[in-house]
Amino acid sequence: MADLPNARHRPKAALSALRPLIPYGLAYKGRIAGALAALTMASAATLVVPIAVRRVVDFGFSEEGRAYINAYFTLLIVVVAVLAISSALRYYLVITLGERVVADLRSAVFRHLTSLDPAFFDQTKSGEIVSRLTADTTQVKAAFGVSISIALRNAFLFLGAVTLMIITSPKLSALVLLAIPVIVLPLILSGRAVRRRSRAAQDRLADASAYAAEAIGAVRTMQAFGMESLTASRFSLAAEEAFDAARLSTTMRAFLTGAGIFMISASVVGVLWYGAQDVLAGVMTGGRLSQFVLYAVFAASSLGQLSEVYGELSQAAGAAERLGEILAAKPAIEAPRNPKPLPQPPLGTVAFDDVHFAYPTRAEQRALHGLSFAVASGERVAIVGPSGAGKSTILQLLLRFYDPQSGTIRVDGVPITEADPFAVRARMALVPQEPTIFAASVLDNIRYGRPEASEEEVRHAAELASAHGFIGALPQGYATLIGERGVTLSGGQRQRLAIARAILKDAPILLLDEATSALDAESERKVQEALDRLMEGRTTLVIAHRLATVRSANRILVMEKGRIVEEGTHETLLNQGGLYARLARLQFTGAQEHGLAAE
Repeated sequence: MADLPNARHRPKAALSALRPLIPYGLAYKGRIAGALAALTMASAATLVVPIAVRRVVDFGFSEEGRAYINAYFTLLIVVVAVLAISSALRYYLVITLGERVVADLRSAVFRHLTSLDPAFFDQTKSGEIVSRLTADTTQVKAAFGVSISIALRNAFLFLGAVTLMIITSPKLSALVLLAIPVIVLPLILSGRAVRRRSRAAQDRLADASAYAAEAIGAVRTMQAFGMESLTASRFSLAAEEAFDAARLSTTMRAFLTGAGIFMISASVVGVLWYGAQDVLAGVMTGGRLSQFVLYAVFAASSLGQLSEVYGELSQAAGAAERLGEILAAKPAIEAPRNPKPLPQPPLGTVAFDDVHFAYPTRAEQRALHGLSFAVASGERVAIVGPSGAGKSTILQLLLRFYDPQSGTIRVDGVPITEADPFAVRARMALVPQEPTIFAASVLDNIRYGRPEASEEEVRHAAELASAHGFIGALPQGYATLIGERGVTLSGGQRQRLAIARAILKDAPILLLDEATSALDAESERKVQEALDRLMEGRTTLVIAHRLATVRSANRILVMEKGRIVEEGTHETLLNQGGLYARLARLQFTGAQEHGLAAE
């Protein structure tokens, strides 16, 4: 798995970093063929112009040459028309190809991100990922569209101009070609520095984007603590660092462009002076020298623009490398080549057998130590314990967000590492302590549990979740947009939407992770009623510290430091006078925050 935050310390990529983008372009061979045909036509039309100029200079400036002048200038008008049409067609085809390729690339990167396991996101800032998905793909689009269009056009012109220069005057061409390596080598070497600076600029921009995303996501906390000014200052500092990095990159590109133009133009002037001596000596006609000079100017300007484009492609290579790091990241959780099918109809059984686990970000600290238990079909099991006991870790492993270092977890008798993760998760419905609410309508949020569900099915799920009443009071009912993370709803309302989502999914195994811990008494009562209806006929694992949920469980597992230390019913555990009894006393005395606290 790629560790994106540290990726900037790797060796910098050359233009070969753009190679993985080639298959995206080759998917549109017809468009590429059309663009190349238009490019060839435009280049050919451009290269015809010096021939007409030579004829005019050598034969046209006399009474006998009047007819030649008319013919040559008529030909030039036709050439210009061909050039204009083919250039417009080339521009359209290449630019739309770039847009298409980048749209496909963005989709591929995002699709790959959705397949990566939570451990990847534990180590990567979401703001940096968004920066790569937006800013880096925009950089690639500029290269794949405009830059490659300019590069191809000038490459064609350069090769054509050099060929016709040799035909026009081999001697002068030899002088020009000898100067090319002297010019090009420093430009290539400078391009490496541009790549390094460009990569640094993209990294600094990602840092600024990550900080901005984090600050905006916590805007209420920021304002509650009066941190607006400090937060803005920190972002300004991050933005200034991004500007400094971009300025250094631009400085290198400007130097590269200026040096290239000077060296190329100086070489043309030198060759022109040398050719003028041949004209004075009668070895060459003025028209031939004019033709050669025009081709030399075409070659020089093409090479100059190629050097500028090389800098832009070097900059895009840094962005492509960063995107490549995401695409190269391999998910730690994958379906086996031949996954075992889960039994049909579902049984709803769960079993942990000697499971040891530590989170990747703190591998030296075990969260579970030899955990073993089984839950029968339709059984309701509560898991309680102090903060850090490993309760929520059980649900993380059951959903196969992580794999244990040793031991076996089974769902319906099948080890989940031998099954398709998608099939395993399809058998479970999760109601978390802090439900995820999307910036969409109420209908779409509930339907997230089953996208193909009808509106009537959504409404029925909302009624069972005791959510239909408050939804009906919203301005547009089920069509009401409820804001990012559901900020326009209360905690209880968000929780009931999450329950409706779980009801709609209708999975045989229900996972409740502190579903009522953050609610007031009235909201808790309504949510608990909805949960009771949801748990009917389902295998349920409940992480809770409110005794209303715990009392109704068939069994209670008491955890401490990653181990099960007690097991039994509510009354049995109270009579044992162990950890559960002590936590229950703390809750009854009002010190719930020290008791069965949420993880």
